[in-house]
Amino acid sequence: MTRVRKRDHNLLTNGASLLICGLLAGVVVAAAAFPAVAMSGLAAKAGAQTFDALPTELKDQRAPQITRVYANDGKTLIAMMYDEFRSDVPLKDISKNMQNAIIAAEDHDFYKHNGVDVKGIARAFVANKGAGKTEQGASTLTMQYVRMSISYSATHPVDVVRASEDTPARKAREMRYALKIEQELTKDQILERYLNIAPFGNGAYGVYAASQVYFGKRPKDLTIDQAALLAGMVKAPSAFNPATETGYPQAVDRRAYILKNMLDLKQITQAEYDAASATKVTRDVKRAGRDCVSVPKNNWGFFCDYFYRWWMAQETFGDTSYDRERRLKTGGYNIVTSLDTKVQAAAYKNVQQYLKNGSKDALMLAAVEPGSGRVRSLAVNRNFKIDDPSDPKNGPSSNPDKKGQRGSYPNTTNPLVTGGGDITGYQGGSVFKMFTLAAALEAGYPLSYTINAKDQYVSKYRVGAGSATCQGDRYCPKNAGKMSGVKNMWSAFGQSVNTYFIPLQERVGSGKAVDMAYKLGIRFRSSEDVKQYNNRKLDDWGAFSLGVTDVTPLDLANAYATLAADGKYCEPIPVQEIRDHDGNKLDVANPRCNKVIGEDVARAAVDAGRCPVGDRPAFGSCGGYATARATRGVVGHPVFGKSGTSDGAKTVSLIAGTKSLVVAGLEADADWPQNPRYRQHDRVNPAVWETLADAMKGKDKQDFKAPTEKMAYGDQRSIPNVTCDSRESAIDELRDAGFDVEVSFSRTASSCPAGSAAGTNPSGRTIKGGVVIVEISDGTGGQQPGQPGQPGQPGQPGRPENGPVTRPGPR
Repeated sequence: MTRVRKRDHNLLTNGASLLICGLLAGVVVAAAAFPAVAMSGLAAKAGAQTFDALPTELKDQRAPQITRVYANDGKTLIAMMYDEFRSDVPLKDISKNMQNAIIAAEDHDFYKHNGVDVKGIARAFVANKGAGKTEQGASTLTMQYVRMSISYSATHPVDVVRASEDTPARKAREMRYALKIEQELTKDQILERYLNIAPFGNGAYGVYAASQVYFGKRPKDLTIDQAALLAGMVKAPSAFNPATETGYPQAVDRRAYILKNMLDLKQITQAEYDAASATKVTRDVKRAGRDCVSVPKNNWGFFCDYFYRWWMAQETFGDTSYDRERRLKTGGYNIVTSLDTKVQAAAYKNVQQYLKNGSKDALMLAAVEPGSGRVRSLAVNRNFKIDDPSDPKNGPSSNPDKKGQRGSYPNTTNPLVTGGGDITGYQGGSVFKMFTLAAALEAGYPLSYTINAKDQYVSKYRVGAGSATCQGDRYCPKNAGKMSGVKNMWSAFGQSVNTYFIPLQERVGSGKAVDMAYKLGIRFRSSEDVKQYNNRKLDDWGAFSLGVTDVTPLDLANAYATLAADGKYCEPIPVQEIRDHDGNKLDVANPRCNKVIGEDVARAAVDAGRCPVGDRPAFGSCGGYATARATRGVVGHPVFGKSGTSDGAKTVSLIAGTKSLVVAGLEADADWPQNPRYRQHDRVNPAVWETLADAMKGKDKQDFKAPTEKMAYGDQRSIPNVTCDSRESAIDELRDAGFDVEVSFSRTASSCPAGSAAGTNPSGRTIKGGVVIVEISDGTGGQQPGQPGQPGQPGQPGRPENGPVTRPGPR
């Protein structure tokens, strides 16, 4: 039996079929309207004319298709997004058993007719006329395909009803379309389309979905008995549902009927028939999971949800949220996301090690690839699920404004790590000092720029009453420990000196610091922050350097990744490749990057960022102390970053990054970010550095590029030797040399006359405009400190030969 018809042979046949169908259609329509004259020649003639005037162009509307979402390897399936579980497959990938079974079930003469079974229609008309109701349909596979196609192409509910209503007009329309389709498509093409559009019940549409739901296999692997069962369900998926008590016996009988037809049509042998008939009909049905609640590993759910939110924000996929979701769940896209399952596994493992699910506090990690913005992992100590209101497991909210409500632990689908909805973020703490530092570098201040950091600094900013105020309403920050003295950017950043960065912010300008944060990737989400930023009231942001702004771990990771990428900002993105159903690659998945600061500024910021995490900068000295010193030794790669603690330790954070990956971690009360409970770094720090270490295992060590010496040291000037000069003379000479002069309050042991200059701090050379402190002699005869050329004085911009930063050995 040939499957591809010869067009020249069918011209006469098609013409005859058209004429006969027209006459039959006239009779059918007339019978419905005027039973007494149904068989008259007048009715037949009128019906033929009407039939000939029916439209023949069937709208070619692809049925909804599954969208598959994969990890970055393009193989690991994360989620399937769909409204109807369906995925088209070519006929060559559908078993011959299935092809035969559907013909045996629905249309024995499929390969003989031209879309309309003329004899069958006449026979059905007579039978139905005599019975007074519809008992025989006589619809061919082609006509059934037409009916289903019209339903899927409908744009209005009324059209869907018309496509399936039991009327002569519908039958006539199907006949007309079927004849046209048979002229344009081969039998195999029609059969393929039919099998891909047919419903099989239990949420399965098309043979691919049916094979998965009922047998967990591909369509090409269906056996005879399995194919017969599926073919039997198309006629009435609910009635012949083997998973129900009433449907099971009907499904068994229907399969037996189809197997007998297959034997009679010589599609199978007697032995095959006997074996298939003896096989028990399965009642197992496994509906396919969909969307982010059905990810294979629950901790992938937060990344999946981030991808979904990203998709819904892309105008490429439609003008409205409805259009975008419809495209996602019906478009049949193949999406390769940026999720690195290795990094994700490490992040989740370390989160669970240090703060398991069930804690009120959320320990959150985000990892971003510099230079592309691709998000490699998102992890938090929560189950990705909605807490069941009928059997709630979540504990009470810690927020005093939400008494009687349940919190978000251990179950939530809130975007805690990425922000969105009413999740605006958490105070970042001192990790924001990086933005003031970068703004200062861009404004021309070098890394060696010195400021005399006092125990408490009286700033020009005015704030409301609080622990950091003095002199009424002045903002007067203090340091977290004993770290006063002359500092430069390396030492101040490494030790996180508050009283260095607030005066630096004053000199650079709050607006430049805030704008730098935004350029690098910080997005303001709280209504207060958004209003302040949009209204450009940036000078009121006095404590900005100390991280009072709401921020998410993802934004922090991406902002520091911008620096690691030499100042190239890339919008955080959860995808690597998107192909539509036809295999076309979409540009929407490409990185969206642009240069936001100069590479020398970025490299200098990274050089200072090596100090807090125990690494060694290309220039300068970190001053010995580092807030997260263990990071470099644990990671084993060149690393930069910063730890942060908000006021009162309401939140604690750490960012650590290499040239290829930046990980940001933050711990806070997710339900009440202002919870005053004191937190320490004993959980977030190891979770971050161990995740980064796990991710970097086996990768080549890649060092950061050094900034220029000008960016490191700026315009260096020799400091005049004022030893033993009078106090006033020393001050005047130093100011004339272009330095910002201060006088030490304490006395220094010196052989110079008491009250005279014992020397300077620093001595030797320092940046033009930098701070030089005049040390005052006590006249006791001690050694003269601060002679020119003596390296290693506090705050001096020394060279690497000043000694390496000690760091722990490997884990």
